[in-house]
Amino acid sequence: MRSSVQHHATYCLVVAFAVSFFAVGVPYWQVPYAKLSLPNTLYGTGLLVVRVLSAAARAACRARLLAVIFSVGAAVPTVIFVRVAVDAAKDPTSHNLWPFEVIIAATVGVLCSTAGALTGSLFTSLSRHNDKA
Repeated sequence: MRSSVQHHATYCLVVAFAVSFFAVGVPYWQVPYAKLSLPNTLYGTGLLVVRVLSAAARAACRARLLAVIFSVGAAVPTVIFVRVAVDAAKDPTSHNLWPFEVIIAATVGVLCSTAGALTGSLFTSLSRHNDKA
C-alpha cells in the first residue's frame, strides 16, 4: 500500500515539474536576451503555476513537503539553465554571469514552491481537522 502512495506522489511531482517548467519557460524563452532582467522577467503566470501545482502536489497527492519544495521549485532554475546552454552554444560569450542567473532563479522557484507547499499543507491540515469534528 505504501509503495503505491509513493508512486502516486512521485508521478504527481514529475507532472508538476514538467508543467511548471513549460509554464515558466515558454514565456521566458520568448524574451530577447538583451531584454532579460532577472528576477523581473520571471514574474508572471508561470510562477503562479509553480505555486498552485506545489499546493496541489502537497494537498491532493500527499507528497512530502521538502520533496514538493525542491522538485517543483527546481523547474524555475532548470528553465534558466536550458536557456544558458542554448545561448552559450550559439555565442560562448553570452551569459558570462550564468551562475548568478541560476541562483536567482532557484531562489525565486523555491520561494514560490514553498508558498504553494505550505498552502497545500494548511489545506490538508484544515481538511483533517474538519473530518475529525
